[in-house]
Amino acid sequence: MGKSAVVGVGLSKFGKREDASLRELAAEAVYESFQDARDIEPGDVEAVIVASSQPERLVVQSHVAPLICEYLGVKPSKGAFRVESACSSGGVALRMADIMIRSGEASKVLVVGVEKMTEAPRSEVMTTLSIVGDKDWESIHGITAPAGFALAAQRHMLEYGTKEEHLGLVAVKNHANAELNPKAMFRRRITLNEYKDSPPIAKPLKLLDCSPICDGASCVILTDAEDARKYNDTPVVVKSITQTTIGNSSTTVDDLTTWKPLVEAASRAYSLAGISPKQVDVAEVHDCFTIAEIIEYEDLGFCGKGYGGRFVEEGQSAIGGEVAVNTSGGLKAKGHPIGATGIAQVVEITLQLRGEAGKRQVSGADIGLTHNLGGFAVNHVVGIYGRMT
Repeated sequence: MGKSAVVGVGLSKFGKREDASLRELAAEAVYESFQDARDIEPGDVEAVIVASSQPERLVVQSHVAPLICEYLGVKPSKGAFRVESACSSGGVALRMADIMIRSGEASKVLVVGVEKMTEAPRSEVMTTLSIVGDKDWESIHGITAPAGFALAAQRHMLEYGTKEEHLGLVAVKNHANAELNPKAMFRRRITLNEYKDSPPIAKPLKLLDCSPICDGASCVILTDAEDARKYNDTPVVVKSITQTTIGNSSTTVDDLTTWKPLVEAASRAYSLAGISPKQVDVAEVHDCFTIAEIIEYEDLGFCGKGYGGRFVEEGQSAIGGEVAVNTSGGLKAKGHPIGATGIAQVVEITLQLRGEAGKRQVSGADIGLTHNLGGFAVNHVVGIYGRMT
């Protein structure tokens, strides 16, 4: 089997985008990706995969993959389809594209993530997010995302002595990174005192622990790695993309502080890529809530179990630390337009490995990792990327 490589990336501005519809957001990211790649035209694309979580509810539009293809003038001979996997939609779409290229089904695949979340009434958005879990047995009883991750935070604090300040330091770090990202939603720093004074959401989580409702789109062009240098002088190789899923309800999560499907997906990703966690230079992880990033440090092997709070406190996840995490600002500050998130993570890793991340550049970045999560820690996609030698 062959390998795939990233030869073009694009990202819309994230935020409340009253100036753009769903298809227009997608076009922003796709246009930028074609500008980034060399000698690839819309007519060269063989397959299109669109990641979008719930456009039926948020913008009252289904069948969005052909819709976007038509708007962009793309007529893929190997088909176009949409992937829905809640917040991990983007990661799953990339995995499907990688499989298509590795299997020989296609040699050029356009992967687009897009979500328009701010147009719908707030009550509709909240319902849309809450039904990601088991509606009949959990959501209607109050086990929504903030409640579930608050339980994880409480348990981590009880077992490992993690403090409110540790959660706050994740938010402070990611806002500082977002200030350096022209595409981020929140381009401003926050202080630890601002964090502590932010309104409570679900104890111990506060407003500044939570990723925002957001509009945005992202795009990656994947080709066969053997041909990648035809289209970009600095292509990025997909070393591995793995996924592990255990179900959909919180009852399938038998340990709130160790997410076993993440541990498993990460272990396989490292093995297939032939690297260890210590070789990762830069990572984009799924910080839907600040506690998630702390647990992910541990389960991805960046530090020992229970040391996630100290890891951020010591600056080991900052730019210049042991492994720079969420240099884009993460979901917390860059924004979290659901379907676009997993693909936006690869955009950032690609820029970092090329040395094109500007003021947030990680010096000498050679290996990058992405982690995209769906549901309450039940569905995990881990990708490993490297500079082509």
